[in-house]
Amino acid sequence: MKKHFNIIIAGAGGIAEAVSLILAEWSDVTPTLYIGDRSFLKAKKVAKWVEEGTTKPCTIKAFNLDEKELTEEMIAIFQQGDIILDCLPGSASPRIAQFAKDFKLHYANLTEYVAETEEIIALSKNADTGFLLQTGLAPGYINLLAHELFRKFCNDYKVNSVHTLEFKVGALTKHAVAPHYYGFTWSPVGVATEYLKATVVLRDYVKTTLPSLSERAEIIIDGITYEEDLTSGGGADLPHALSGKVCRLDYKTLRYPGHYAWIEKQIKKIDVAASKIKELQYKMQEVIPHIEDDQIVLYAAIQGRDIEGVLRRREIAKTILPQKIGNHLLRAIQTTTAAPLAQAAQLLLEGKHRGVLLQSHIDSAAFLNGFFVSRVYGKL
Repeated sequence: MKKHFNIIIAGAGGIAEAVSLILAEWSDVTPTLYIGDRSFLKAKKVAKWVEEGTTKPCTIKAFNLDEKELTEEMIAIFQQGDIILDCLPGSASPRIAQFAKDFKLHYANLTEYVAETEEIIALSKNADTGFLLQTGLAPGYINLLAHELFRKFCNDYKVNSVHTLEFKVGALTKHAVAPHYYGFTWSPVGVATEYLKATVVLRDYVKTTLPSLSERAEIIIDGITYEEDLTSGGGADLPHALSGKVCRLDYKTLRYPGHYAWIEKQIKKIDVAASKIKELQYKMQEVIPHIEDDQIVLYAAIQGRDIEGVLRRREIAKTILPQKIGNHLLRAIQTTTAAPLAQAAQLLLEGKHRGVLLQSHIDSAAFLNGFFVSRVYGKL
């Protein structure tokens, strides 16, 4: 970013850390950062961590983001801000988005939660500022990559529709052990949620809803065998935007073989009356460790016939590893999620956007080759 901005970051977790450091270290003009969390101590800890991690002078202020009240401190900071980057759990996103609307701030978030996204779409319709939603890794980068594949395929082969558009992401450890064949690299509640909530897909060109974990298959990427299955939220708005143009479209999550079978066993043990998401989260956390040394594996492919009837397929696969930014080594899940969020901030702050911006509304080629995104993912 080439001008000075006041950027408010809601949350003090791993992605808040990463986007704060990326903005401090990589912006042409270093912004002033306000880091807010319900725990002031956590916010203060992140602010100190970023100050120690950046090689540039940067003003970083921690504040208490109260869960229930709109405090005088919050009002003062919102009045000074230019944008809110929402790194809180998806359940909190409508409240933060409402603050953005009320104080005429731009807003960007990461959540894959469908109901909360629809709520923000409704509240942002008559907003004076831009609301860019679901702009992390998945949903986020992977949707733009898939949309760009579709655009180029149709342009190059002079067609208006294709048979298959598939896109997949795995936030994985480098090794996996029985019985779960997994390690947490991000939020356990996020994992449980995407496994249990329904997913939106295209089947026979029509948008429809399917249960998550209902279409398991094997896939080989760069010579390594993974399992893929439907999970919630990763499709963003592409099923709506490409309805009638793609016969089969879906987002799937990549895992090592054996993981999904173990998950199915845990789900079957949950009492019918129980909160399934909380119970699955608890069962996973009992035995699955958190692992720092991670990798992101992503894959997108499109298949269809060209204007002469020849069957064509295009594929893109990437593996992203941890990356040093400033004085800190960030995990792959941090950089791949935070870089698109930083790119979203630049798009909103340097543009004239009003109301909601979904993945299909964005110039995918420009975003994918943007300054922040390309330094993590490479050029398209």
